[in-house]
Amino acid sequence: MAKPLYAAIGEHPILCLMCGNDTFRKREVLLNSTGMEFFNMAWANESATGLICWSCGHVHPFVNPALRTYRQKREH
Repeated sequence: MAKPLYAAIGEHPILCLMCGNDTFRKREVLLNSTGMEFFNMAWANESATGLICWSCGHVHPFVNPALRTYRQKREH
């Protein structure tokens, strides 16, 4: 099983918007649009990095290339 990750953009740690947790699983997610789905072209949709809250499961999509994930909590 995957180990929890911490995430940040620059010096700003990412927290879950639903529960405030600071650990996540990471996976690529598609940003589906209705038009592309209608024409069976979902494969052409843009993708994002999805951070899935380790605690509540809420998915946070990020397209910012500055997003970084870490195995250990960063000290500020």
